Amino acid sequence: MVEAICREMVVRKNYLPSPEIDTIYFGGGTPSLLEEADFQAIFRTIHQEFTVSPGAEITLEANPDDLSLEKLRLFKSVGINRLSIGIQSFHEPHLKHLHRIHSAEEAQHCVRMAQSVGFENITIDLIYAIPSQESDPHAIWRKDLAQAMALNVPHISAYCLTIEPQTVFGKWLKTKRISPIDDAFAAEQFQILLDTLRQHGYEQYEISNFARPGRHSQHNSSYWLQHPYLGVGPSAHSYDGKQTRQYNLSNNARYVSALARDEIPAEMETLSEQDLINEYVLTSLRTQWGTNLTTMRELSPEGYAFMEKILPELQTKGWIRAEASRIYLTEAGKLFADRVAEELFWV
Repeated sequence: MVEAICREMVVRKNYLPSPEIDTIYFGGGTPSLLEEADFQAIFRTIHQEFTVSPGAEITLEANPDDLSLEKLRLFKSVGINRLSIGIQSFHEPHLKHLHRIHSAEEAQHCVRMAQSVGFENITIDLIYAIPSQESDPHAIWRKDLAQAMALNVPHISAYCLTIEPQTVFGKWLKTKRISPIDDAFAAEQFQILLDTLRQHGYEQYEISNFARPGRHSQHNSSYWLQHPYLGVGPSAHSYDGKQTRQYNLSNNARYVSALARDEIPAEMETLSEQDLINEYVLTSLRTQWGTNLTTMRELSPEGYAFMEKILPELQTKGWIRAEASRIYLTEAGKLFADRVAEELFWV
């Protein structure tokens, strides 16, 4: 697999408009399983085929149960300078509810261990709107946030619990073993999140992402700002920054076999004018930088004309505000971000 990943970089080195790259992200699956020789091979290929910017952000995703002192020292030695740790909760019953393998103690310990070996740039994932049987339904969420603040990590991603039909939770919902997510409860927890993180110096730069000054995720921001990116490996997605996306096939054996023949194991999608403007709205509106109306007009005069008719109604509802040819979500609008984007979609 590592040989195939390296080969894909060689075969696709001209996909990006420039050989200079600012961010590298090891994510999806369990990249923490890689050994030192694997990292060395991957980084050797990256430096042979691309120019890595000085101070590039290099992130690795891991779960708390993946991290040991030995692993953390390895990540540090090969050049990883940012960790994304999928904690979800510091409350044991909630971790079991979410089918997480790690314990609440491991969740705290792994962050402190990472800090002890010199990792300063750490982000953790948290989940809110998990049903609670406590007399105060928000008590556990407040404790989770207090624990996150105590760990003093510079970046937090917080996501509302969602129940997909084909998951365990989806089946439980169908059999009434669990109740559907209560929108009012989720909104209250989101407000607690906003209030707590602001009090501790975090800036909400995207609906689900909060950072202290200078600690935004450069990699994820590039997605939201529509920059081109190259995804390498099974199931990886790429975007040329113009009008096409590529989706690598998800079958590991077929992926490896294709690269052995120097074939690119991907399907290409050409984005329509409608796709381009709708995707721009969906991603940009969620950020602190907002949606640039001039960019919308350049992408599609017809699409912009359609959306322009919708804007007054959304402003009347108090969901968006307009400033100097940009629109932004209001505090109330952030609770309905997906709905606002759907309202603006050119269909």
